[in-house]
Amino acid sequence: MSTHVNRPTPADDERTRRWRLVLGGGEADGTGRALTSTDTAMDGALTALYGRTPQPDRTGRDRTGRDRSAGLGASTPSVVRWLGDIRTYFPSSVVQVMQRDAIDRLGLATLLLEPEMLDAVEPDVHLVGALLSLHKAMPETTRETARAVVRKVVDDLEKRLAGRTRATLTGALDRSARISRPRHRDIDWDRTIRANLKHYLPEHGTVVPERLIGHGRASRGIRKEVVLCVDQSGSMAASVVHASVFGAVLASMRSIATRLVVFDTAVVDLTDLIDDPVDVLFGTQLGGGTDINRALAHCQSTITRPADTVLVLISDLYEGGIRDEMLKRVAAMKASGVQFVALLALSDEGAPAYDRDHAAALAALGVPAFACTPDLFPEVMAAALEKRPLPIPTD
Repeated sequence: MSTHVNRPTPADDERTRRWRLVLGGGEADGTGRALTSTDTAMDGALTALYGRTPQPDRTGRDRTGRDRSAGLGASTPSVVRWLGDIRTYFPSSVVQVMQRDAIDRLGLATLLLEPEMLDAVEPDVHLVGALLSLHKAMPETTRETARAVVRKVVDDLEKRLAGRTRATLTGALDRSARISRPRHRDIDWDRTIRANLKHYLPEHGTVVPERLIGHGRASRGIRKEVVLCVDQSGSMAASVVHASVFGAVLASMRSIATRLVVFDTAVVDLTDLIDDPVDVLFGTQLGGGTDINRALAHCQSTITRPADTVLVLISDLYEGGIRDEMLKRVAAMKASGVQFVALLALSDEGAPAYDRDHAAALAALGVPAFACTPDLFPEVMAAALEKRPLPIPTD
């Protein structure tokens, strides 16, 4: 009689390996899995970050009240080595998450003020947010390196987003200028057929187009105005980065006049810097409170053609100003013809914590507030320019 032994398959072995790395190799992890030299290095990098409790607050204790241990240490060389290790052993997307966690958990933000650290990090939107929150404290030796990191992230975003944004909005502008007596080459056949379906002749299998609808001819003049009003409180860092890139893209389109306003409890108009997102970002000051009403008052004062204006408020809606005045101002702008768009975030992360009462109050005014990804933003703007319903995510 033979005894059959179930040997672990390669897939089983890989699954056990991954669980061993996740669980950290303590006595109770239950895997019994030994690590290779490469896995040991990966395990060390993970333990340095996730095997320790986060850095202390001013009381030296974490949120549960327990004493906290040190993280990677305050030595820049040791942190730079750790950054090099995670870039060696993990893919870029994982590296970015680990960097973000290291900044949040281990108090490494101040080390980003040193050029050696900036040379070692993997640039991404969240790192840019950390740098912008620190840039007032940066020594001169670090400023140019920090700008280079921000420039790389901005350039990558522009390559990803600019072409599609221009194409989508150009189409929207042409459609919004449609005419009723178009030349043959300017006929918008989709709209024309929909408008003439009642004239369908079944015996001939055709529609008799009694009314032609056409695209407007492209104009060299300003046809629409867009105001981006962006909350620069600390939680909105990723949204500020994306808004600065989209602001530059919109400003590059001759048919759209674009303004960019950022605010906390004060309001700063950065329209003069809008052509260069890096200059815009270093003109912001992440953190602090919010006064949405004051920001909207400034934006309202700059609007000269309400019926041709789209105002995009990007904010988590935590209002530190006068709530009722803010809502009255939104209602007044809508009544004058302004297309008002409220985005809780402009980032890939989805909706942050936000003021649900204010969101509901805006919705009651016909201004639904929702989080928007950078990939969806061109469609949202196109719909606003054409004055049709916004493509609100259903998730």
